[in-house]
Amino acid sequence: MKTRFTGSFTQQEPLPEAAIEAAVRVMRTGRLHRYNTVSGEVAEAALLEREFADWIGAKYCLSVASGGYALATALRALGVGPGNRVLTNAFTLAPVPGAIASVGAVPVFVGVTEGLVIDLDDLAAKSGQADVLMLSHMRGHICDMDRLMAICDGAGIRVIEDCAHTMGARWNGVMSGRHGAIGCYSTQTYKHLNSGEGGLLVSDDAEAMARAVMLSGSYMFHDRHLAAPGPEAFAAVTYDTPNISGRMDNLRAAILRVELASLPDKCARWNERYRTVEAGLAGVPGLTLIDRPEAEDYVMSSFQFLLLDWPGEDVAEVVARCAARGVELKWFGAPEPQGFTSRYHFWRYAGPKPMPATDRVLAGLLDMRLPLTFTLEDCALIATIIRDEVTEVRARQPGQETVW
Repeated sequence: MKTRFTGSFTQQEPLPEAAIEAAVRVMRTGRLHRYNTVSGEVAEAALLEREFADWIGAKYCLSVASGGYALATALRALGVGPGNRVLTNAFTLAPVPGAIASVGAVPVFVGVTEGLVIDLDDLAAKSGQADVLMLSHMRGHICDMDRLMAICDGAGIRVIEDCAHTMGARWNGVMSGRHGAIGCYSTQTYKHLNSGEGGLLVSDDAEAMARAVMLSGSYMFHDRHLAAPGPEAFAAVTYDTPNISGRMDNLRAAILRVELASLPDKCARWNERYRTVEAGLAGVPGLTLIDRPEAEDYVMSSFQFLLLDWPGEDVAEVVARCAARGVELKWFGAPEPQGFTSRYHFWRYAGPKPMPATDRVLAGLLDMRLPLTFTLEDCALIATIIRDEVTEVRARQPGQETVW
């Protein structure tokens, strides 16, 4: 009988006791709304913003209700509206083109490489089609940010970084989210900080951040923020910016403040798990691992590999066989979207055009979560199961019968 993995791919670690105590303190006051404070009190949301801005190295920070809300707010803060075109990755998750569509703009998809990053040659070719790029560091893979910013700066393109999967990661020593005009982060349960739902924006642009604060629903209480621009920035935008309420509450902020202190340790633990799976899958014929550039200091809470140019039915069989042994793989090439694995040609509202090179990558792309509830031994077993099933399925492919 084959060994089976019995862990859960959706089970997160419990919140730290200190985070639970912080949440209980807020609940005992009853003042969960960020602007519901007493004289001399500073809201948990304001404290979180200051602490996150200091940690990430930004002048300004805003906490909001979700990562998707952060993305849409960043677009609005840069003046993107109906009819505007916005460049974005073809390989991303639905909230990214969804944020673009939510402001009435039109996504223009840019291809993906076998390294699972945005195709910079395709970006350069399309650079004249829009003046904003919403760059998704999808699944924690960071492209050559020096070249990307050179392309965008040369073409007058402002960059919004979707860092939902790269909180704490760096490119050439620069924190993810600090290359472009605005960086956006998610604190949804499966991200690097866990408040169930939540988001953060960072920027050094005073006018853009003042607009973002007003958009979030500050009701003229922007002076209660610790990481917002000064009053002169708000004077220029207050009466021209609609309220699209999406604030973070003090309950979630209190939890996140505690979690932020332990994030570097958690990032190191995720990477240990990633490298354990990577080592276990090294050298498997027919299976392509993702090259990681030396300049990329990643934070990998998930794992991806490619079965490039495999018949679809064989990829589906690998997924099914791994599932029978308790390993949950998500396939971005499945004929119908499943859970979060929808891809660009399913987003019909965006009017996508075929991208053959990108389709080839996505057709063979498999993805799985690596929660910190997994031990390193769990990760080694998972890699063994994947190795076994990929090997067995490939051995039956034409021309492979004698390889083994």
